[in-house]
Amino acid sequence: MVTAASRHGTTEAIAREIAEVLAEHGVEAVVRSPGEVDAVDPYEAVVLGSAVYAGHWLPPAGELVERCGPALAERPVWLFSSGPVGDPARKMVREMDKDPVELPEVREAVHPRDHRMFAGRLEREDLKFPERAALWVFRGLEGDFRDHDAIRGWAESIAGALGASPGRHSPAE
Repeated sequence: MVTAASRHGTTEAIAREIAEVLAEHGVEAVVRSPGEVDAVDPYEAVVLGSAVYAGHWLPPAGELVERCGPALAERPVWLFSSGPVGDPARKMVREMDKDPVELPEVREAVHPRDHRMFAGRLEREDLKFPERAALWVFRGLEGDFRDHDAIRGWAESIAGALGASPGRHSPAE
């Protein structure tokens, strides 16, 4: 299962991209929002992600860990965060690229195999007025900064860890 807490859809899109790559390698993957997940028992492995705002994961991701922490710790888990936007040479953007505050606690609870931070996307039309106003002050943060090669490469490494063969396609294809 691939699950991600997303405010404007970008982190959910990353989750769908990860699931797509897993499927391309013969790993059956479903995408669920964290709020839809009552139990992880039906899944052999979990990829859990969240958008990061002001250094924090969104509450639904943390709530999933609280609900299912012991069961998550019994299976392979990979974590990802989505957050930094803008030119990585800017100090403010480098500050966004830090691990979320909750990550040490989440790591302790679920013992993940890996955590990755991926750049995100920020589009004015997705934002509420106060967020749009902030873009006037903090220029250069708007746009799509996702690195799809990095996302796909990480998902391929997960598929490999799950015993999938490179280039193997799912039976539905």
